[in-house]
Amino acid sequence: MPITPTPSANLLQLLPEAVVQTDALWEITYLNPAWHKLTGHSVAAALGRSLLEFVHPDDIGTMRSGMPVFRLRFADADYRWVRLQFHPETDAAERVISRQGVLIEITEVTEQVLVEIRQRFLRLLETIDGVVWEAEIGVGNTFLSPQVERLFGYSVEEWRADPGFWRAHVHPDDLEEALVIDDAAYNATHSHAYEMSYRLIAKSGKVVWVRDLCRAVVEPGRPNRMIGLMIDVTQQKNTELDLLRSENRYSLATRGSNDGIWYWDLRTDALHVSGRFLQIVGLGSRDHVYDGGWRFLEQLIDREDRARVQEAYRRHLSGNSANFSVDFRAFHGAGRLVWVNWRGLAEFEDGVPVRMAGSLSDLAERGSSYDALTNLPGRPLFRDRLAQLIALHQNDGVNGDGEPIRGGATMFAVLLLDLNGFKAVNDCYGHHVGDQLLQQVARRLESCVRAVDLVARMSGDEFNVLLESIDPAEASQRAEQIAAALAAPYVIGEHTVISGASVGLATSASRLATVDDYLRAADTAMYQAKSQSLGVCVAP
Repeated sequence: MPITPTPSANLLQLLPEAVVQTDALWEITYLNPAWHKLTGHSVAAALGRSLLEFVHPDDIGTMRSGMPVFRLRFADADYRWVRLQFHPETDAAERVISRQGVLIEITEVTEQVLVEIRQRFLRLLETIDGVVWEAEIGVGNTFLSPQVERLFGYSVEEWRADPGFWRAHVHPDDLEEALVIDDAAYNATHSHAYEMSYRLIAKSGKVVWVRDLCRAVVEPGRPNRMIGLMIDVTQQKNTELDLLRSENRYSLATRGSNDGIWYWDLRTDALHVSGRFLQIVGLGSRDHVYDGGWRFLEQLIDREDRARVQEAYRRHLSGNSANFSVDFRAFHGAGRLVWVNWRGLAEFEDGVPVRMAGSLSDLAERGSSYDALTNLPGRPLFRDRLAQLIALHQNDGVNGDGEPIRGGATMFAVLLLDLNGFKAVNDCYGHHVGDQLLQQVARRLESCVRAVDLVARMSGDEFNVLLESIDPAEASQRAEQIAAALAAPYVIGEHTVISGASVGLATSASRLATVDDYLRAADTAMYQAKSQSLGVCVAP
């Protein structure tokens, strides 16, 4: 018996805009007739195919990550810019089962879209410890990120002013090989990724080893261009060269890393630690061998972190993780707490762990893991801690209401905060006032959370807070308290500064899969809070 279309289905058929629906794996499950009118592709031929087949190869990654603006292949084989904002449909477990959205061709990208893309791009650039660049033959660099000044000493303007600047500053011993690769990219007949390693002469005269991750972009009707990411690998390269010249590679590696080394005989429970290990925790004059391995370590670990640390290495010993790496607060012999990273690897015999070895690092000595301005942990430490909580939460069972069986012990929440009007503070009062504002914000955030929680500075005026053992309702209340605390005036020298924050919140009730999923959800919620002046916005 034929099925009569519902009124809503009839309306979709009549809509002038193209309606697209896919399943969780991007297979197209519904298109209305406007799809054919817009793209030229027939509805019948497109149904059942992956939407990604129609997306420009260079845009697939960003499109899958949630960027609504990308290039779509039309029936005439030409790629055109479109906007497709998907709205996901989820099942009872909050897993995406389908996506629906309206497809619009963008002939002139609106200013709003350009601003959105630019904001996200600039925020991404701030997180990259390298120089993002784009170049065209005969033109030189059409784009160069500001990190070039910090890594190489040259200003963006002086680098871009000379089309031959890069070639003139590659080390003479590496120039010939680099030019062969460079010229091949400029004359390529198809887009492809490649990599170069070479030495660059910095403005100070210092030789910097560079790892250049590049892509040649070939498009009809325009000269080839290249995009890439230059990373300073001088330290790693020098370590490699030192190791090649060393007869004792292990000794040199441990000295160069500045980490404490440990070895744990699990059969006898004897823990051997190096002098550097003891120095990191302020126990330089103590013995180097401890009969009770965990008893010795337990007394070093802050009480709030012990269960989490123990869970990390137990998961490794049970075979649930290939290795382990965990950050925690350790008691220092001088009576203070220091952030450290403890990592290692176990060796098994007949499926039984018999020994472990690894290192202990002082995170305050890692510039990328600890923020010197605010004295807060940085992005790597925050991501590592969040990954551990995700693993614990995913290992728990859930009851009929989808709540963890442990009664919320492993529930958590991720907050992303972005200061309002921070650029105006810098412009009006100077960067020294902006720096002091960031320091005061950091202290207020620390006063708003418990000892078990983690406050981190991610980049610029962006902070993250990780709340442990907290349900969604409590997390939302805590986010409102934080927003209220940050909205109070700041007294900086002779100035009174007003700078609240927009807060995005994502909780473990969403059962997201990865660290990036939670950060993306919190980031999206934060943008909604900022654009709608909500103060706090909770991710769905």
